[in-house]
Amino acid sequence: MSSRICITGASGYLGRALCRKLAGRSELLALVRQGGAARVAKGVRAVELDVFDTGQLVAALAAGDTVVHLIGTSHPNPSKAAEFERVDLASVRACVKAAAGAGVAHFIYVSVSQPAPVMHAYVAARQEGERAIAAASLTATILRPWYVLGPGHRWPYLMLPLYGVASLLPGTRDTARRLGLVTLAQMTRALARAITEPPPAGTCRVLEVPEIRAA
Repeated sequence: MSSRICITGASGYLGRALCRKLAGRSELLALVRQGGAARVAKGVRAVELDVFDTGQLVAALAAGDTVVHLIGTSHPNPSKAAEFERVDLASVRACVKAAAGAGVAHFIYVSVSQPAPVMHAYVAARQEGERAIAAASLTATILRPWYVLGPGHRWPYLMLPLYGVASLLPGTRDTARRLGLVTLAQMTRALARAITEPPPAGTCRVLEVPEIRAA
């Protein structure tokens, strides 16, 4: 049985950060689109393939792998609804099908906090991704951040005073916690911990913003 960590979307914002955190592990493998290997963190072995092709993904995976699925539309906003269907949802459906076919041990998926008052198309695509995981009966961990702060992703810092007020009011406290901001470091720590501490076989656990921060 394999003990590899296979990361799709390893050349992206969160994928590169996770690869840097996990770099040095001989079992780490980045699965990226054609031309994406050059953007993977140094020292991480990369395989280029069609990430929407279930057959190619099955060939790249092995029984016992941990798969971390991080493919998604960069800088999501309401104008990118078509991309959420074409990229985010299509990729997770292909990867879930491949993971089930290959017999992977653990599937890790970054979804989004829900319900939410905005970004309805994005939330809907991620909800469909979660349903695909459930339908495949995979052992899985689903993380639900709202916005991940980091280099090039800092503008929501301007909203921190509003979050502070909302967290004090009984009517908005729960929403403020669920839709709270997490840092890139918190996300990579939560993902790394999910990798090393999988849930019981056959179960799916969900980590909301408070659990991501606690990791």
